[in-house]
This record gives sequence, structure tokens and C-alpha cells, in this order.
Amino acid sequence: MQLPEGAVLPRRADNTLVKALARAFRWKRMLESGEFATIAELAEREGIAPSYMTRVLRLTLLAPDIVEVIVAGAQGPEVTLASVLEPFPLEWAAQPEQFRQNG
Repeated sequence: MQLPEGAVLPRRADNTLVKALARAFRWKRMLESGEFATIAELAEREGIAPSYMTRVLRLTLLAPDIVEVIVAGAQGPEVTLASVLEPFPLEWAAQPEQFRQNG
């Protein structure tokens, strides 16, 4: 299918990324509330490896504008779940350099 000249493809959020963000913030709330004392305890309940949970929890350290871009589906194609689970700078100002935004 070919779009008319000047037409813009509608953006679609990457469900895998959005789901990972939602899980990260949910898990963070569960830990902060005291519902679970440790990441290991929560990981066991969720049936996943603590190391994976730790990597996903790091997504709560993303700058708010990057989270918004991902939820809106406006991130570039290079921003995948695998790429955001890689180590990234904790300083919000340095994050856009790593996660090039398309939009």
C-alpha cells in the first residue's frame, strides 16, 4: 500500500516497551509500599529471575520525556526493549543521546 504524498504514518506504541515500563513502575510501587521486602522476593512471586527484574526496574530511572515518547510510540526504531535494558546514563540530560528520539 502506498500512502499519498505528504501523508504521515500514524505512530503506534511498541506494546513490549510499554508493558515493560508499566511492569517496572508497578514493581517499584510494590517494593516502595513494603508489600515485598526485596527484589528477590518479588521476583519469585512474579516467576522471573531477580537479575531480569532489576534490569526492568531500571526503566523507572528514565527521564519522564523519554517515557512519554515511548508511550506515545514516537521513539525511533533503534529504541527497543533490548536497547533500553542495556545500561544507560542515570542523568536525565544525558539520556536522549543514548535514546535518539524520532519526533
